Amino acid sequence: MIIKSLELENFRNYGSLSMEFDSGTNILYGDNAQGKTNILEAIYLSATTKSHKGSKDRDIVNFDAEEAHIRTHVYKDGLDHRVDMHLRKNKTKGIAIDGQKIKKAAELLGLLNVVFFSPEDLSIVKDGPAQRRRFVDMELCQLDNFYLYNLNNYNKIVNQRNKLLKELYHNPQLKDTLSIWDLQLASYGSKIIERRESFVNQLNEIIYDIHLRLSGGKEELKVIYEPDVKLEDFEAKLSSSQDRDIKLKQTCVGPHRDDFCFMVGNLDIRKFGSQGQQRTAALSLKLAEIEIIKKITNDTPLLLLDDVLSELDSNRQNYLLNSIGDIQTIITCTGLEEFVNNRFEINKTFKVTDGCCTQVVSREVFY
Repeated sequence: MIIKSLELENFRNYGSLSMEFDSGTNILYGDNAQGKTNILEAIYLSATTKSHKGSKDRDIVNFDAEEAHIRTHVYKDGLDHRVDMHLRKNKTKGIAIDGQKIKKAAELLGLLNVVFFSPEDLSIVKDGPAQRRRFVDMELCQLDNFYLYNLNNYNKIVNQRNKLLKELYHNPQLKDTLSIWDLQLASYGSKIIERRESFVNQLNEIIYDIHLRLSGGKEELKVIYEPDVKLEDFEAKLSSSQDRDIKLKQTCVGPHRDDFCFMVGNLDIRKFGSQGQQRTAALSLKLAEIEIIKKITNDTPLLLLDDVLSELDSNRQNYLLNSIGDIQTIITCTGLEEFVNNRFEINKTFKVTDGCCTQVVSREVFY
């Protein structure tokens, strides 16, 4: 699977953009705040329907326009596909695949699998649990439509239950209806817990060897799933937590409060690890993500690296660049020094300046 080309109209700081990618390594370089990351964001949107930043559609559309368009041409399993995305400031986005409008995101997910790696991801290990849940959710939603269905429904039930908890302050007699939402919450939530547990088992089968090599054979990494509630206790804990939930006006039990722990030997590096250990674990996590997608889909994902190399030391840079292999990769950076120093082959290079993108190098090896 590769992305062949991208067209943008009124997207962020791009009035109009059309570019074609190589199936190997593509470099976008230029000063900060010129629009390099916006190109990666557009690709990620085309794959997942969501911004990697969590931005709303109205914030993505160019300030002087009311709507934006993304057109992405993808080659997958011997066939060409076109993804059209129509973003509007005051309406929901419209999406079409090969000219046919789709109604649900599940119809798009999986067509273009992407792994996005940014400097913010380097702190995923030490940041709050919401960042780790988001990583797992975004990965599973690309790979498992059933998980996406359960997660969407679970989140809706949590929102509706929270709304009811706020209403109970004025209408206490509605408390009996809480049990109805609890049953639905337990039903969808249990499936989420089961799938997350399975995912972490898959992840550990892959991340152990990656981290061992990345740490020079010195560290053995294991990811531990820490569910907020066990499957067999879910319904009982929801019931026993009702009074507390009413007092706090929010649902305090469920997988929306899960976390994931990173252990090197007996050390929880999430809490006690050095910055170097945490960054190495985060890099291992992203590299493992690539391998999981390969294993499940029998295809290679698109790798998006957003100014990551400048945040890594030379050893981690070399490992990451050597790990890319046969994966189509789009990398943003402020300069080409990282690639010169690493004797790294570049298939296409683009200079990005103030919302303009120009190809300046075609298939060159820097020595």
